[in-house]
Amino acid sequence: MDTTPASAVAPPAPTTDTVHELAHYAALDQRLVAAVKGLRVLEAVSWPAQAQSDFLDGWRRGQPIMPVISYRKQDFTEVRAELDAVDQQLDTTHPIGRYIHLTCASWRTATRLLDAAGTPEVTDHSIRLFGRPASRLPGADSPTNLEAAQHFIDLANELDQELSGLEPAYVLSAERVQEELQEQIDAFFGKGAIRVELDPNLIAKAAASSTRIRLRTNTGFTEYDRNQLLMHEAFVHTLTGLNGREQSVLGSLARGSPRTTSTQEGLATLSEMMSGAMDIERMKRISLRIVAIDMALKGANFIDVFKFFVDAGQTDADSFSSAQRVFRGVPTSGGAAFTKDTVYLHGLLSVHTFFRWCLRNRKLVLARQLFAGKMALEDVFEFESSHDSGLVSPPRFLPPWIQRANGLAGMLAFSLFVNRIHLDHIDADDLVLGLS
Repeated sequence: MDTTPASAVAPPAPTTDTVHELAHYAALDQRLVAAVKGLRVLEAVSWPAQAQSDFLDGWRRGQPIMPVISYRKQDFTEVRAELDAVDQQLDTTHPIGRYIHLTCASWRTATRLLDAAGTPEVTDHSIRLFGRPASRLPGADSPTNLEAAQHFIDLANELDQELSGLEPAYVLSAERVQEELQEQIDAFFGKGAIRVELDPNLIAKAAASSTRIRLRTNTGFTEYDRNQLLMHEAFVHTLTGLNGREQSVLGSLARGSPRTTSTQEGLATLSEMMSGAMDIERMKRISLRIVAIDMALKGANFIDVFKFFVDAGQTDADSFSSAQRVFRGVPTSGGAAFTKDTVYLHGLLSVHTFFRWCLRNRKLVLARQLFAGKMALEDVFEFESSHDSGLVSPPRFLPPWIQRANGLAGMLAFSLFVNRIHLDHIDADDLVLGLS
């Protein structure tokens, strides 16, 4: 009697027709990757480090001056022509063909966004790629991103005083965080696979690729920051990039595309939460950015949004960093916004809902396959048969919290059931009576 586990049974050998089909799609995917190789959307719309010091000098003197940022103009005509040529050779009824088609469309929109850099037109392209605060979360009658953000802000404000004395207040240097992260990353991925570097020109606290993680120099980090960086940057963004490199057909899964941003950031934020690295202040920071995007879309200028972050309790340096994220690529005078930061909360809630769906439908294997590369949620369903046949390789690396399958199932099972208990209908007496 054969006792080999079903998961260990080799997939059937591909037919000659399948081999030719895969070679066709692999070649088109390689052309797609080559066409967008030089495209770096966030880098193209990021502000120079000097803009921060110039603005804060004026602000601290009581004479803030509105930043005026210029963006380098580029010509993406040939990029779009190549994307169109790839698109014309796709069968969009095939899961891989559909994936490449959607990825081409995503990059095409990104080039239009960069064409419009420095103008209000960036807003429309940004909304197509990343959504807007008024967009609804998954499910019928769900709240909007903005409503969810306001909920977390209100909750954090209520808890601020209660929690302030319960957490240690020490700050770690960037050099110490670099050393500790490098040690943990080497232990997980292997020594030398990923470099942790300090970058004095980085406006965000950190940025990650499949080969390196950069930290902003001369910045203080809390213990939560350090753990969040490990779970968010290393164990999702870097990890999925490395797993994408293992794909023999779809090399684009190593890089992802603008259409995968929401799922990537949602998965990374969920990684923080599942590992206990997500604190309420982190939720507040994410949520404040969504409110700020909504303010900018309704006419608030850069200084208005900067003051909003200051009034919310952020330092002036952090307030500048938060405000510039909202105005990347658009005029600072108001009425336009770069909406990318909407994806953190929307993605978190979407991915968490996806994980719960996987448990309820006995498909937790799909949750693990989400780490096989940088993909969108819909790709996991499209690729389900491709995973089964071995056309999409399983993830080589998995973050620690999802490696423990029983623990993950336990957390999700609890989450599924506890959602049936509505706290709005419960007071303290109910809790006491419930224990008797």
